[in-house]
Amino acid sequence: MKIAQVTPYFHPHVGGVESYVLSLSKALVKKGHDVAVYTTLLPNTEENEKIEGINVKRTKTLFTLLKTPVTPSMKISDCDVLHAHSPPPFHSYFAARICKKNKTPFVLTYHCDPELPSFFGRIITGTYMRTFGWYTLKNADRIIVSTKTYAATSRAMWNYEPAVIPSAVDVKEFNPGVDGSDVRKKYNLDGNIVLFVGRLTWHKGLEYLIRSAKNVDAKYLIVGPGEMRHKLMDDVKRLGLSDKVIFSGKIPGNDLPKYYAASDVFVLPSVARLEAFGLVIAEAMASGKPVVVSDIPGVREVITDGVEGLLVPPMDEKALSEKISILLSNPEMRKRMGESGRKKVEEKFSWDRVIEKIEEVYEQVVRS
Repeated sequence: MKIAQVTPYFHPHVGGVESYVLSLSKALVKKGHDVAVYTTLLPNTEENEKIEGINVKRTKTLFTLLKTPVTPSMKISDCDVLHAHSPPPFHSYFAARICKKNKTPFVLTYHCDPELPSFFGRIITGTYMRTFGWYTLKNADRIIVSTKTYAATSRAMWNYEPAVIPSAVDVKEFNPGVDGSDVRKKYNLDGNIVLFVGRLTWHKGLEYLIRSAKNVDAKYLIVGPGEMRHKLMDDVKRLGLSDKVIFSGKIPGNDLPKYYAASDVFVLPSVARLEAFGLVIAEAMASGKPVVVSDIPGVREVITDGVEGLLVPPMDEKALSEKISILLSNPEMRKRMGESGRKKVEEKFSWDRVIEKIEEVYEQVVRS
C-alpha cells in the first residue's frame, strides 16, 4: 500500500508526535508498505531524503504562526491512503483539502486538543476549531485517538466515533537489559536518579518537578531541548538546587534507552491537555522503570495507579515529592512496578500489536 504521512514537524525535530510518526513509518516500511512523509523544510534538512526506508519530502513554509508552520503549497503524490497528524494543526487542514479534491482516503490522528496558555489563546484555539479544525475533522474518513478518556473529555471528539489506538514503542530498543552506567558516569551520578524526558515547554509542568527536588533525596536528570530551558535553569539556581538538577539538553535518539536505564524513577508532571498519552511513559515502562505521572485525561489511562506507577495531582510539588520518595525508599515496589510496566507495554503498547490495528483502519477507509 502507498501511504502518505503528513506532519508539521519530523525527525530530526524533537517531540512526541515527531517520534510517533517516525516509529509508525518505520513499522509500516517493515510490513512492506511504501511510505512517504510530507513535512516542513527546516534549517539543516533537505527537501528530499530517505530515512530508514522512508521517503521524506519537505516543503518550504509560507510563514509560522504561533510556532505552527503554514504550508499551503504542500504537494502530495498519489497514494492509497493519507494519514495526517494534528496538532500543530494547519498541515492536517491542507491534507484534508487535498484528499477531498483528489478523493483520497483520509485518516487523521488527533493527538490532542490545541491549547495556548492565555485568555487570547483560548479565543484563537476556539476560532480555529470552529473553522479549519471543523473542516479537517468533518472530512476525515476515520479519526484515531490514543485513549478513551481523552476522547471522552475532548469536546472536538463528541460528534465522532474515533478508533482508539494507543501510541507504541519499540520493545527491543527500550528494554530492562540496557546498560545505563555510561550515562551515570558522564554526569557523575550516584545514588537515586529521577528522570524526565521531553521538550522543555510550559505544558510539561517542569517548574513543579524542579521544586519537588527540594524534598527528595535524589538527583534529577532533565533530558531534552526547549524554549524554557534557560528559565528553568535560572529557577534551579535561585532555589539552590544546582547540585541536584542536571540538564542534558538534546541527546541522540539512539542514546535514549541508556538514560532510562540509568534512572530509578521516571516522572512526567504534565499540566495541560497538550499531553494526551505521554509516549515517554511507555518508553520508561518498556525499560522496566516505575513511573510517576499526572492524573489528567489520557495520561492517567496509560498506567494503573499502584501497579505500574503512581498518579499525582497536576501542579502539586508536595505530592510529587511524596510519591517520588515513596518509590525511591522502596526498592521492592520499584522492581514490582517496573516488571508490571514492561509486561503491560509488551501486551498493549508494542509496535507489533499496534501496527496491525492501524493497518485495519487503512484497509477500512480504502474499501469504503
